[in-house]
Amino acid sequence: MRAPGAERDDDFTAWLGRESNGLARFALFVTGNRDDAQDVLQDALAAIHPQYDQVAARGEVGAYARRAISNAAVSRWRKGRRHVVLADVDRTDPDHADQVTDSVLAWRLCADLPPDQRAAVVLRFYEDRSFAEIADILGCAEATARSHVHRAVAKLRTRFEGERP
Repeated sequence: MRAPGAERDDDFTAWLGRESNGLARFALFVTGNRDDAQDVLQDALAAIHPQYDQVAARGEVGAYARRAISNAAVSRWRKGRRHVVLADVDRTDPDHADQVTDSVLAWRLCADLPPDQRAAVVLRFYEDRSFAEIADILGCAEATARSHVHRAVAKLRTRFEGERP
């Protein structure tokens, strides 16, 4: 006889096996560094596990996980834990020096955005999500999701023009 909750654990483990890389990338983009990304992801997964059956029944596990990651990142940011670790940028290919420079600059510019705007930009341009999906993931109105993306892009554009070498 299986222990109570063993089936949920198996389902959760299978879901996590499929989604862990995408969630880890999302957490990295939202937090800006690997250490905080790992912490935020673990916090989110710990919150999801006990509720996995209910969330999975609604078919919202991915959105729920991304919202949990975003919320945890915002909480960390509000507590003053804004660190930027540029060592996370992959610099192994010397033939792409301009791309690495742009990548480092993009990381630095995005790290200065508030977490909700950073999450909205990542969801929109990295994960190619619609504004409705972004609103659902971030737990806000669609107009607010649009506003987050618009304001973030405007800030990035202004800062990029001022900082581009």
